[in-house]
Amino acid sequence: MTTLALLRHGQSQWNLENRFTGWVDVPLTEKGEAEASKSGSLLKESGVAFDACFTSVQTRAIRTLNLALDSLGEAWLPVTKDWRLNERHYGGLTGLDKQETRDKHGDEQVHIWRRSYDTPPPVLEDATPFPSLTDRRYAGIDVPKTESLKLTLDRVEPYWQSDIVPVIQGGKNLIIAAHGNSLRALVKILFDVSDTDIPGIEIPTGNPLLIDLDGALQPTAARYLDADRAKSLPAGF
Repeated sequence: MTTLALLRHGQSQWNLENRFTGWVDVPLTEKGEAEASKSGSLLKESGVAFDACFTSVQTRAIRTLNLALDSLGEAWLPVTKDWRLNERHYGGLTGLDKQETRDKHGDEQVHIWRRSYDTPPPVLEDATPFPSLTDRRYAGIDVPKTESLKLTLDRVEPYWQSDIVPVIQGGKNLIIAAHGNSLRALVKILFDVSDTDIPGIEIPTGNPLLIDLDGALQPTAARYLDADRAKSLPAGF
Protein backbone atom coordinates (compact mmCIF):
# COMPACT_ATOMS: atom_id res chain seq x y z
CA MET A 1 0.00 0.00 0.00
CA THR A 2 1.16 3.52 -0.80
CA THR A 3 -0.08 6.98 0.18
CA LEU A 4 -0.74 9.94 -2.08
CA ALA A 5 -1.27 13.48 -0.79
CA LEU A 6 -3.06 15.90 -3.11
CA LEU A 7 -2.44 19.51 -2.11
CA ARG A 8 -4.11 22.51 -3.73
CA HIS A 9 -2.05 25.68 -3.44
CA GLY A 10 -2.90 28.15 -0.71
CA GLN A 11 -5.12 31.15 -1.32
CA SER A 12 -3.71 33.32 -4.12
CA GLN A 13 -4.15 37.05 -4.61
CA TRP A 14 -6.62 36.45 -7.44
CA ASN A 15 -8.52 33.90 -5.34
CA LEU A 16 -8.95 36.72 -2.84
CA GLU A 17 -9.97 39.17 -5.58
CA ASN A 18 -12.42 36.64 -7.09
CA ARG A 19 -10.74 36.70 -10.51
CA PHE A 20 -10.24 33.92 -13.04
CA THR A 21 -6.55 32.99 -12.79
CA GLY A 22 -5.72 29.99 -14.95
CA TRP A 23 -2.17 30.14 -16.28
CA VAL A 24 -1.32 33.59 -14.90
CA ASP A 25 1.34 33.59 -12.19
CA VAL A 26 -0.02 35.33 -9.10
CA PRO A 27 1.44 35.24 -5.57
CA LEU A 28 -0.01 33.64 -2.50
CA THR A 29 -1.68 35.92 0.00
CA GLU A 30 -0.54 36.01 3.61
CA LYS A 31 -3.43 33.65 4.36
CA GLY A 32 -2.32 31.39 1.49
CA GLU A 33 1.21 31.17 2.85
CA ALA A 34 -0.18 30.28 6.28
CA GLU A 35 -2.38 27.59 4.70
CA ALA A 36 0.64 26.15 2.90
CA SER A 37 2.74 26.04 6.07
CA LYS A 38 -0.09 24.48 8.03
CA SER A 39 -0.52 21.82 5.34
CA GLY A 40 3.07 20.75 5.94
CA SER A 41 2.44 20.47 9.67
CA LEU A 42 -0.65 18.36 8.98
CA LEU A 43 1.35 16.10 6.67
CA LYS A 44 3.96 15.70 9.41
CA GLU A 45 1.27 14.81 11.95
CA SER A 46 -0.07 12.14 9.56
CA GLY A 47 3.08 10.10 10.18
CA VAL A 48 3.48 9.24 6.50
CA ALA A 49 7.07 9.14 5.24
CA PHE A 50 6.91 10.87 1.86
CA ASP A 51 9.53 10.07 -0.76
CA ALA A 52 9.03 12.52 -3.62
CA CYS A 53 6.87 15.37 -4.90
CA PHE A 54 5.30 16.57 -8.12
CA THR A 55 4.04 20.06 -8.88
CA SER A 56 3.16 22.35 -11.76
CA VAL A 57 5.39 25.08 -13.18
CA GLN A 58 3.20 27.79 -11.68
CA THR A 59 4.66 29.79 -8.83
CA ARG A 60 1.72 29.53 -6.42
CA ALA A 61 1.86 25.73 -6.45
CA ILE A 62 5.66 25.64 -6.20
CA ARG A 63 5.62 28.14 -3.34
CA THR A 64 2.94 26.14 -1.54
CA LEU A 65 4.97 22.95 -1.87
CA ASN A 66 8.14 24.65 -0.64
CA LEU A 67 6.40 26.05 2.44
CA ALA A 68 4.75 22.71 3.14
CA LEU A 69 8.06 20.86 2.89
CA ASP A 70 9.67 23.37 5.24
CA SER A 71 6.96 22.70 7.84
CA LEU A 72 7.21 18.99 7.19
CA GLY A 73 10.93 19.25 7.89
CA GLU A 74 11.83 17.58 4.61
CA ALA A 75 12.73 20.34 2.18
CA TRP A 76 15.25 17.92 0.66
CA LEU A 77 12.60 15.74 -0.97
CA PRO A 78 13.03 15.53 -4.76
CA VAL A 79 10.53 17.63 -6.72
CA THR A 80 9.47 17.20 -10.34
CA LYS A 81 7.78 20.18 -12.04
CA ASP A 82 5.65 19.79 -15.16
CA TRP A 83 3.26 22.10 -17.01
CA ARG A 84 0.74 19.31 -17.39
CA LEU A 85 -0.14 19.78 -13.72
CA ASN A 86 -0.94 23.46 -14.36
CA GLU A 87 -4.32 24.93 -13.59
CA ARG A 88 -7.01 24.80 -16.24
CA HIS A 89 -6.54 27.57 -18.82
CA TYR A 90 -9.50 29.94 -18.51
CA GLY A 91 -9.04 31.43 -21.97
CA GLY A 92 -10.78 34.74 -22.53
CA LEU A 93 -12.01 34.80 -18.92
CA THR A 94 -8.44 35.12 -17.64
CA GLY A 95 -8.08 38.05 -15.28
CA LEU A 96 -11.79 38.92 -15.22
CA ASP A 97 -13.71 39.52 -12.03
CA LYS A 98 -16.12 36.62 -11.61
CA GLN A 99 -19.09 38.70 -10.45
CA GLU A 100 -18.61 41.27 -13.22
CA THR A 101 -18.47 38.39 -15.71
CA ARG A 102 -21.78 37.07 -14.34
CA ASP A 103 -23.31 40.54 -14.63
CA LYS A 104 -22.19 40.78 -18.26
CA HIS A 105 -22.90 37.26 -19.54
CA GLY A 106 -25.48 35.97 -17.06
CA ASP A 107 -25.23 33.41 -14.28
CA GLU A 108 -26.20 30.47 -16.50
CA GLN A 109 -23.53 31.09 -19.14
CA VAL A 110 -20.77 31.66 -16.57
CA HIS A 111 -21.85 28.53 -14.70
CA ILE A 112 -21.50 26.55 -17.94
CA TRP A 113 -18.03 27.94 -18.56
CA ARG A 114 -16.94 27.29 -14.98
CA ARG A 115 -18.66 24.04 -14.09
CA SER A 116 -19.58 22.08 -17.20
CA TYR A 117 -17.28 19.17 -17.92
CA ASP A 118 -16.60 19.77 -21.60
CA THR A 119 -17.55 23.37 -22.53
CA PRO A 120 -14.51 25.68 -22.55
CA PRO A 121 -14.66 29.47 -22.18
CA PRO A 122 -13.93 31.73 -25.19
CA VAL A 123 -10.33 31.56 -26.40
CA LEU A 124 -7.63 33.90 -25.17
CA GLU A 125 -6.83 36.42 -27.88
CA ASP A 126 -3.28 36.72 -29.20
CA ALA A 127 -3.13 40.36 -28.06
CA THR A 128 -3.73 39.41 -24.42
CA PRO A 129 -1.76 41.23 -21.70
CA PHE A 130 -1.23 37.82 -20.06
CA PRO A 131 1.97 36.15 -21.26
CA SER A 132 1.28 32.40 -21.19
CA LEU A 133 1.39 32.25 -25.00
CA THR A 134 4.97 33.59 -25.06
CA ASP A 135 6.29 32.61 -21.60
CA ARG A 136 9.64 30.87 -22.06
CA ARG A 137 8.77 28.12 -19.59
CA TYR A 138 6.36 26.86 -22.27
CA ALA A 139 8.84 26.94 -25.15
CA GLY A 140 8.10 24.08 -27.55
CA ILE A 141 4.64 23.47 -26.04
CA ASP A 142 1.40 23.99 -27.92
CA VAL A 143 0.03 26.35 -25.29
CA PRO A 144 -3.76 26.16 -25.00
CA LYS A 145 -5.85 29.28 -25.49
CA THR A 146 -8.73 27.87 -23.45
CA GLU A 147 -9.60 24.62 -21.66
CA SER A 148 -12.60 22.82 -20.26
CA LEU A 149 -12.17 20.39 -17.38
CA LYS A 150 -12.17 17.60 -19.96
CA LEU A 151 -9.32 19.21 -21.88
CA THR A 152 -7.43 19.65 -18.62
CA LEU A 153 -7.89 15.95 -17.88
CA ASP A 154 -6.73 15.14 -21.41
CA ARG A 155 -3.26 16.47 -20.52
CA VAL A 156 -3.19 15.42 -16.86
CA GLU A 157 -4.10 11.75 -17.41
CA PRO A 158 -1.27 10.83 -19.82
CA TYR A 159 1.24 12.49 -17.48
CA TRP A 160 -0.25 10.62 -14.53
CA GLN A 161 0.12 7.31 -16.37
CA SER A 162 3.58 7.90 -17.83
CA ASP A 163 5.41 9.71 -15.03
CA ILE A 164 3.58 9.44 -11.72
CA VAL A 165 2.09 5.93 -11.71
CA PRO A 166 5.48 4.20 -12.16
CA VAL A 167 6.82 6.03 -9.09
CA ILE A 168 3.83 4.94 -7.01
CA GLN A 169 4.18 1.39 -8.29
CA GLY A 170 7.76 1.53 -7.08
CA GLY A 171 6.40 1.87 -3.54
CA LYS A 172 6.88 5.61 -3.13
CA ASN A 173 4.61 7.88 -1.11
CA LEU A 174 4.02 11.09 -3.04
CA ILE A 175 2.87 14.67 -2.59
CA ILE A 176 1.27 16.34 -5.62
CA ALA A 177 0.93 20.10 -5.15
CA ALA A 178 -1.16 21.60 -7.92
CA HIS A 179 -4.41 23.42 -8.64
CA GLY A 180 -8.15 23.08 -8.24
CA ASN A 181 -8.82 21.70 -11.71
CA SER A 182 -5.70 19.62 -12.30
CA LEU A 183 -6.30 17.98 -8.92
CA ARG A 184 -9.99 17.56 -9.78
CA ALA A 185 -8.83 15.68 -12.87
CA LEU A 186 -6.72 13.36 -10.69
CA VAL A 187 -9.66 12.79 -8.34
CA LYS A 188 -11.78 11.84 -11.36
CA ILE A 189 -9.17 9.30 -12.43
CA LEU A 190 -8.54 7.83 -8.99
CA PHE A 191 -12.14 7.59 -7.82
CA ASP A 192 -13.73 6.97 -11.23
CA VAL A 193 -16.04 9.96 -10.80
CA SER A 194 -18.61 10.42 -13.57
CA ASP A 195 -18.48 13.30 -16.06
CA THR A 196 -21.69 14.58 -14.49
CA ASP A 197 -20.46 14.53 -10.90
CA ILE A 198 -16.86 15.70 -11.24
CA PRO A 199 -17.60 19.43 -11.76
CA GLY A 200 -19.21 19.43 -8.32
CA ILE A 201 -16.11 18.15 -6.53
CA GLU A 202 -14.49 21.03 -4.63
CA ILE A 203 -10.91 20.88 -3.37
CA PRO A 204 -10.08 23.40 -0.64
CA THR A 205 -6.90 25.46 -0.72
CA GLY A 206 -4.04 24.38 1.51
CA ASN A 207 -5.74 21.26 2.91
CA PRO A 208 -4.00 17.97 2.03
CA LEU A 209 -6.22 15.15 0.78
CA LEU A 210 -4.55 11.94 1.93
CA ILE A 211 -5.37 8.87 -0.17
CA ASP A 212 -4.25 5.31 0.57
CA LEU A 213 -3.81 3.21 -2.59
CA ASP A 214 -3.67 -0.55 -2.97
CA GLY A 215 -1.45 -2.40 -5.43
CA ALA A 216 -3.92 -1.77 -8.25
CA LEU A 217 -3.89 1.97 -7.47
CA GLN A 218 -7.43 1.79 -6.11
CA PRO A 219 -8.19 4.10 -3.17
CA THR A 220 -8.85 2.22 0.05
CA ALA A 221 -9.19 5.28 2.29
CA ALA A 222 -9.27 9.03 1.83
CA ARG A 223 -9.51 12.00 4.17
CA TYR A 224 -8.74 15.70 4.39
CA LEU A 225 -6.19 16.38 7.09
CA ASP A 226 -7.83 19.65 8.20
CA ALA A 227 -11.26 18.32 9.13
CA ASP A 228 -12.65 21.80 9.81
CA ARG A 229 -12.03 22.83 6.18
CA ALA A 230 -12.83 19.51 4.52
CA LYS A 231 -15.00 19.25 1.43
CA SER A 232 -17.15 16.29 0.45
CA LEU A 233 -15.36 13.31 -1.08
CA PRO A 234 -16.57 11.11 -3.94
CA ALA A 235 -19.27 8.60 -3.02
CA GLY A 236 -18.04 5.78 -0.82
CA PHE A 237 -15.34 7.75 1.03
